[in-house]
Amino acid sequence: MNLLTELTDRGHTQLFIDGEWRESDDGGRIDVLDPSTAQSLVSVASGGADDALAAVDAAARAQPEWTATTPQERSTILLRAFDLMIERREQIAELIVREMGKALGEASGEVSYAAEFFRWYSGEAVRNAGSVMLAPGGGKRIIAINQPVGVSLLITPWNFPAAMATRKIGPAIAAGCTMILKPASDTPLTALAIAGILEEAGLPKGVLNVMPSNRSSKVVPVILGDDRVRLVSFTGSTEVGRVLLAEAANSVVNTSMELGGNAPFVVFEDADIDEAVAGAMIAKVRNGGQSCIAANRFLVHEAVAADFTAKLSAAMSSLKVGPGLEPGVELGPLINQAAQDDMAESVEMSIGAGSAVVTGGSTGRSPGFYFEPTVLSDVERSNPILGREVFGPIAPVVTFATDEDAISMANDTIFGLAGYVYSQDLARALRASEAIECGMIGVNRGLISDPAAPFGGMKQSGIGREGSHEGMLEFLETKYIAADW
Repeated sequence: MNLLTELTDRGHTQLFIDGEWRESDDGGRIDVLDPSTAQSLVSVASGGADDALAAVDAAARAQPEWTATTPQERSTILLRAFDLMIERREQIAELIVREMGKALGEASGEVSYAAEFFRWYSGEAVRNAGSVMLAPGGGKRIIAINQPVGVSLLITPWNFPAAMATRKIGPAIAAGCTMILKPASDTPLTALAIAGILEEAGLPKGVLNVMPSNRSSKVVPVILGDDRVRLVSFTGSTEVGRVLLAEAANSVVNTSMELGGNAPFVVFEDADIDEAVAGAMIAKVRNGGQSCIAANRFLVHEAVAADFTAKLSAAMSSLKVGPGLEPGVELGPLINQAAQDDMAESVEMSIGAGSAVVTGGSTGRSPGFYFEPTVLSDVERSNPILGREVFGPIAPVVTFATDEDAISMANDTIFGLAGYVYSQDLARALRASEAIECGMIGVNRGLISDPAAPFGGMKQSGIGREGSHEGMLEFLETKYIAADW
């Protein structure tokens, strides 16, 4: 039995509130589509305003007792959840492919990565350290302790439906917070499967409440407007992030924002071009380019641009495109029709501004939401494609002449999430890394994500960090106690 059938048979396509699987109060449903066929897989419950309030009620009731649990108890639950995810990796991976579309090998890698957040935070749960010091003027001690921020709203995107959920759930559990998780309406099934795993791992009822909904504008204000909710952690577009920040301001809710990106991929003339192309394929094509840290602008020194473009085009055109469960497929479909239309518009816009298509450039295979791996050359610095987040397999190549020129181009954006630098001169690469305005840099590597590393951006790419010890701090508040003995 595959996991989709199991979820359906067990009634786990409903809302998960206060430890119970239940339909939405008004009977709302979401049709989940298979991106490879554009056909419906299954429908899941879609929460409304009353369901949102019920989820807050459940989380608030569970918070005092959950706060009182020991770090070791929370650690044990997380480690058990890690074991269960790894045991069911291939089942969960197949579910991700069905609702999100990525190739099976990538989906399996995502499940392993997602599970690691549970293992990492099982260790961090017992490392919630405070401090004690004598006040500089004497007379008292300064005691600082970290306490759970409380009920937290977690909003996750569709592109990594397992990893984006566990990256928030893991530290929230470790810190002792209760949660309402609202997964993306395109990919709610993986989140519901993870809820079942955590239930099996021993997570008490009410600690995690999962509420799929395609009515975000109705349910999110209800949750953020409730004084019992103390944090919103959001991963998604900068546009939506701005709206959430404004709503959070009304109740002065803590915010953790991982927003959009426009990552530069800088190739200096002394780079190993074959290695740079290999890194570019990871940074651009992983998840079909549907990643906030995907390489978005390829800034290549004019002396090596022709060689890099030719080799990148050859690698892109050789990819096998098709349904993610089909053997040998390396690139699956995009998430939906809007994403496919956006890629076509991006290419058309770029060509209109003078660029040329080296390979790809069209939707290609059908049915489904496919787009060919595409490389664009002759891209001028004023080309509008360089100013937008291209969430798909399109690689525009623009040239530069000096290091200063490359850094100026890299920083010419409101975004500052990730960047990539290729050079065989380590000092040069590190100087560029310090100068480029973003929260994360890959030096001679196209894969930078790691549960133990702080993930987050600068400028309009976000607030705060996920992963590492800092990720747990997002769910904690510092209390100062003045004492004299």
